[in-house]
Amino acid sequence: MSPEDFEEAVSDALQLIPPKAASAMDNVAIFIEDDYTPQPGEDPDTVLLGLYEGVPLTERDSWWEAGSLPDRITIFRQPILNICSTRQEVIDEVAITVVHEIAHHFGIGDDRLHELGWG
Repeated sequence: MSPEDFEEAVSDALQLIPPKAASAMDNVAIFIEDDYTPQPGEDPDTVLLGLYEGVPLTERDSWWEAGSLPDRITIFRQPILNICSTRQEVIDEVAITVVHEIAHHFGIGDDRLHELGWG
């Protein structure tokens, strides 16, 4: 899948977010990168499909608004392509990954996401 087609799949996945939830998203930017680079101290073989970096809405306080940078959601293209064998699998995995990372923005943890089938 080309980078442009992958970007379109991410854009389509964002359309799956219910309008009420999408309008509640606050100060968050979404990026696509080719691959995740493990941080110092992390297992060098760490593979991520997506990553949420920021302060979930459920943890924000009045201090947060004072010049905070946007939260960041990154979708990693190559790991998704590596685990999928068809175009439809890529589209489905991108949708799951986008919803999963946006759920973290709303304060929903991995355990609950797995229970809901978005793990």
